[in-house]
Amino acid sequence: MDKAFYGSVTVGERGQIVIPAEAREELGFNPGDKLLVMRDPVHDGIVIFHLECAREFLDSFRARLEPA
Repeated sequence: MDKAFYGSVTVGERGQIVIPAEAREELGFNPGDKLLVMRDPVHDGIVIFHLECAREFLDSFRARLEPA
């Protein structure tokens, strides 16, 4: 879980945040990329990932919920 923490960010006056450089590099986020921002379905927070990864993320999440 330690590798999931990149630091903290501050929400600016216009609602913008800066994704830490280490996270952008490790996750391959580049200028111009389309990212999906959605509310975490379980916790009070958000999830951000490449738009192309949406189906994979949702399928994985659904698979983890089915046993519950």
